[in-house]
Amino acid sequence: MQTFTGVGVSPGRIIGPIRQMPHPISEPASGERLPEGVTAEEATAALKSAAKAVHDGLKARSETVSGDGKAVLEATALMATDTMLLKAAAKLIGRGTSSERAIWEAGASVAEMLHNLGGYMAERAADVLDVRSRIVAELRGVPAPGIPASATPFILVAEDLAPADTATLDPETILALVTAGGGPQSHTAIIARSLGLPAVVAATGVDQLPDGAEVYVDGAAGTITAEPDESQRAAAAAWSATASLLAAFDGTGTTADGHLVPLLANVGGAKDAAAAAALNAQGVGLFRTEFCFLERDTEPSVEEQAAAYKGVFDAFPGKKVVLRTLDAGADKPLPFLTDATEPNPALGVRGYRTDFTTPGVLERQLQAVALAEKESEADVWVMAPMISTAEEAARFASLCAEAGVKTPGVMVEVPSAALTAEAILREVSFASLGTNDLTQYAMAADRQLGPLAALNTPWQPAVLRLVGLTVEGSAAEGHSKPVGVCGEAAADPALAVVLTGLGVSTLSMTARSLAAVATVLKTVTLSEAQELAKLALSASSATEARAWVREKLPVLEELGL
Repeated sequence: MQTFTGVGVSPGRIIGPIRQMPHPISEPASGERLPEGVTAEEATAALKSAAKAVHDGLKARSETVSGDGKAVLEATALMATDTMLLKAAAKLIGRGTSSERAIWEAGASVAEMLHNLGGYMAERAADVLDVRSRIVAELRGVPAPGIPASATPFILVAEDLAPADTATLDPETILALVTAGGGPQSHTAIIARSLGLPAVVAATGVDQLPDGAEVYVDGAAGTITAEPDESQRAAAAAWSATASLLAAFDGTGTTADGHLVPLLANVGGAKDAAAAAALNAQGVGLFRTEFCFLERDTEPSVEEQAAAYKGVFDAFPGKKVVLRTLDAGADKPLPFLTDATEPNPALGVRGYRTDFTTPGVLERQLQAVALAEKESEADVWVMAPMISTAEEAARFASLCAEAGVKTPGVMVEVPSAALTAEAILREVSFASLGTNDLTQYAMAADRQLGPLAALNTPWQPAVLRLVGLTVEGSAAEGHSKPVGVCGEAAADPALAVVLTGLGVSTLSMTARSLAAVATVLKTVTLSEAQELAKLALSASSATEARAWVREKLPVLEELGL
């Protein structure tokens, strides 16, 4: 048996035939010139028409999905008509280069610039190259690159997936997802989890398997095995039976001894919220408000924002909804708020910091939140992303008070916030740990890069210590303040136990993970969770921490998690 090892990002044990992503659009010949009789103006017009068709196609696809998938498609659609990209191509056309070759070279230049910027902007490079191929395909009149069509279900294997492809994965057709590249917090990984697809990323060499080969995928262990044996077939059959048991959450997150751990959902809009409510989420732990405005090039009015927020609030009457103010910047640019030319966007003006450069937008958003809250029955909490100091926390709390927002809080995703949590939490009512960014910043490891996947895991003892320090700071000097987790770490059932043991009060995740997390939490007492947290903190590596904890939780193996 040939086995490939990667990073498991979504649990499940599946056997099936693989389909490799088709070869990408071929590169236009170097030096390819405009056809005889075609003017530069005509070629530029054709290019803009093709770009518009790609934009419209992606935008139309975005209307068929919600949440993360919708946001990804909308962002990619915007890239198709990006002014910088099209202007660069038009200049080349003006020099006699064919429209296909011009957009190819312009895309390469823009992608290289974004890649060199590093951090989140490096991820946008993949969007540019994807859009470039789609525009060339449109110019050629051939199908755009994408997921292969199949009359029967299959396991999708690829080097990596473009964001526009991950956004439209169909769980009715695709049994599991495996990529040779990517990282545990890439778009591919996040959307696979949101769809409940077993998935493994950063499995080097798996894209060399022949089309149609039968493989066994273990999304928890992070392994792919060709020519599965009888024991693996039995494991896949057991998972199939178990999966139905993990499909329902009764609406109460608790440990075996009755310690309550409310399980909330991460959402991007009203459709997500309605779906999460249908899955019995106990509220919303992360409402990503920027997803409502990714297609906008102007700031929406207070009334427009209030209507969008109310749609989420109304899905959870009487329950907590934690709204994150605009986390624009880096991989979520908003033309009316962010600067795409920053040299290092991940460390730049993003989140709360946009109020430094574009004052007024945050205040108007808070006014909209207060207006929507008055017209709904939800218990609305509001937090600012990228808070680094107690001074920033105090100013945000002041802005909330002026707007009439009752419960201000902060995201803890910058290590300085975790280290000074005691001072920060004197200023606000609560904190929520964004483990995706907290891990990236603590380990200085871009969360999109496959080669850094081993570093970029919240199982890192250093990251767990930062979580513990935040909880300790929340209880100092008698001002006990709730600390939740809304990063992807909360969706890992084993890590959810550890986070509970560290003292985290709520866990928020993609709604599809609620049942699995609830099932595992109910198998341990609070004291047992605390012992497992101590065990993880004592480990010398993330691998060791994960292995030690999982060994003490045999239910994970029984459930295929």
